[in-house]
Amino acid sequence: MTTYPPQDEAQTELNVHATSADWRACALANFPLFPFVLDGVTLASVEGFVQGIKFPPGTADRAEAFLAHGWEAKHFGDKADRAFAWWNGEQVAYGSDAHHRMIGRAIRAKFAQNGGLQLALRATDGLRLTHSIGVELPTTSLPASVFCAILNELRDELLKTGTIAPA
Repeated sequence: MTTYPPQDEAQTELNVHATSADWRACALANFPLFPFVLDGVTLASVEGFVQGIKFPPGTADRAEAFLAHGWEAKHFGDKADRAFAWWNGEQVAYGSDAHHRMIGRAIRAKFAQNGGLQLALRATDGLRLTHSIGVELPTTSLPASVFCAILNELRDELLKTGTIAPA
């Protein structure tokens, strides 16, 4: 049986964000540098993917975003028009279910390929996962409810099967 660092027994939820004091929340966030491969493309972070797919294939901003993490990655999105997302030969409407599924595949790939992240996800068993970092803008790439649903789905799969299937 795997043991984890002691946690507050009264804790019922975990707010996932990169600046949290909780190691699990930081690890589960999209900002950290956790390289992974999706459809043959190496990506530095989920945030880099989220921002990079806002740019058409072949653009410098797209390529640079894919290699970035943290705030550097986040700020690439400031230049995007947010009309479409492009990945793997597909163009979808920004903010659509198809767009969210693209991001969900990237999150899945990150967790499937990083054992340490799977340990962090397991260590949230019994906690309600939230993502509250202030006012959520209507132009957000990934609404908190969608992000948390993805994390919960992956955690349930991991706890049930012992693994996370590839994207």
